[in-house]
Amino acid sequence: MLGTVNRVLAGVVGLTLLAVGGAVLAVGLGVSPPSWWIHDDRHDALLTAAERTRWRDEAWWWPTVLAGLALVVLLTLWWLTAVLRRRRLGEVLVDTGDGAGALLRGRALQGVLAGEAGRLDGVAHAHVHLTGRRDAPEAHVRLSLEPHVDPATTLNRLTAEALAHARDSAALRALPATVRLKGVQHKARRVS
Repeated sequence: MLGTVNRVLAGVVGLTLLAVGGAVLAVGLGVSPPSWWIHDDRHDALLTAAERTRWRDEAWWWPTVLAGLALVVLLTLWWLTAVLRRRRLGEVLVDTGDGAGALLRGRALQGVLAGEAGRLDGVAHAHVHLTGRRDAPEAHVRLSLEPHVDPATTLNRLTAEALAHARDSAALRALPATVRLKGVQHKARRVS
């Protein structure tokens, strides 16, 4: 969902800046603007002195401006941290039994899990993505299935074999998984 919000927000901001900037540039180059536009000619100021000082003496004006700016800053910081946050799990904590533990690279576990899932009968392609905390990882698995495969059988084998092996080998109490199954469609070819 964050990716969609990010794209929509960036698109709206970009289109707004492009439209306003293009219109201001056109007026500055001498194009006559429509009657409803905020500038009349190329020498018109963005804000007149009367517009800049209109609300200065009102008691509600400055607190409202400061609260609005603070809200914009907070929303921008939230958006920035959400975009920069790591999506992949960097490492998984493995319980070695001696109380110390060991760290396993998240990409290594993803690769092994994807390889084992890809070797299941009828799986054309497997992709695994680990998220969550390092002591409680979650697997997101996408499988592309051949047309002849029963999805329920493949899902049962994935759970009983690949996910169970990954959970046991990393000594995890649980490895919750979200699995998305998609059928592969082959292009029709002429047989002669």
